[in-house]
Amino acid sequence: MPASPSSADRTLPSESRRFATGRQFELRRGDALAVITELAAGLRLYSRGGVQLTESYGDDQISPGATGITLAPWANRVEDGVWYLDGKKQQLDITEVSRNNASHGLLRNAAYSLVDESEFSVTLEATIFPQHGYPFLVRHRVRYELDEDLGLRVSQSLVNESQASAPFVLGAHPYLRLGDVAPEDLVLTVQAQTRLVADERLIPRSTAPADGPYDLSAGASVGNLLIDVALTDLAYDGGVARHTLTAPDGRSVSLEQDENCQYVHVFVTDTFPGRSKAVALEPMTGPANAFNSGDGLRWVPVGESFTMTWGITASL
Repeated sequence: MPASPSSADRTLPSESRRFATGRQFELRRGDALAVITELAAGLRLYSRGGVQLTESYGDDQISPGATGITLAPWANRVEDGVWYLDGKKQQLDITEVSRNNASHGLLRNAAYSLVDESEFSVTLEATIFPQHGYPFLVRHRVRYELDEDLGLRVSQSLVNESQASAPFVLGAHPYLRLGDVAPEDLVLTVQAQTRLVADERLIPRSTAPADGPYDLSAGASVGNLLIDVALTDLAYDGGVARHTLTAPDGRSVSLEQDENCQYVHVFVTDTFPGRSKAVALEPMTGPANAFNSGDGLRWVPVGESFTMTWGITASL
């Protein structure tokens, strides 16, 4: 794949090419292209007709700002890396040193194995072995598919092979864009009633109405946004919540998530390499620090699995 993020319509290099994110799994259907990475089962690129619909990065880079990675067995953060299991303290590694948190799960730097591959889909899987801070044996399975409408559909499953129920939050970290349209010219729409109020370490402490700068229900200019917030009480239509970036000419790209994902984290930043603004829309089954607050925390029983689904569609 080319180093330039704006070159989504060029031919990918041969399999002999070495990539910082490992093997690249290329899916094509009609004018749609998706590239999935061995590292973190990440979405490196999704495009339609050469129009880039997600942020990307170079061959010799790992994903900046967690671009496109999948998250398990927790999304976002665990405060101080500490939580309690049956009254016993669990200490996770601190991976966000600046805020002293455990961030983005245990598979961000893991290679996923190929389970199944076809012309339009690929399924990857990685195992989390029992360890300090998370004494469970679980498998995270991720399936990407280009559907008949050329949308990208993603399912993430957690399979519990432990001897006890295992706690988890699943999530993903895609950044959406609309080709070469300047980010400042895009309008972001998210239908949500509630926001999580976080402290300076980005740990939620309370909830409040999604009003003021957090009210995105009627659309807000990305040029006026710099936010890092989890939203919930989402509006579902037919079991799907949609969050949309719209260009001045009416073209749009949307992130969709099912009712197993009751939270979306909205991150609009001016620190993404090479971009004046970047917009991450992160589907999550629970918010930051769920292992302590219990908000959105789920437990998968022994021998069973849980699946969340999300996807990206576009009107071009």
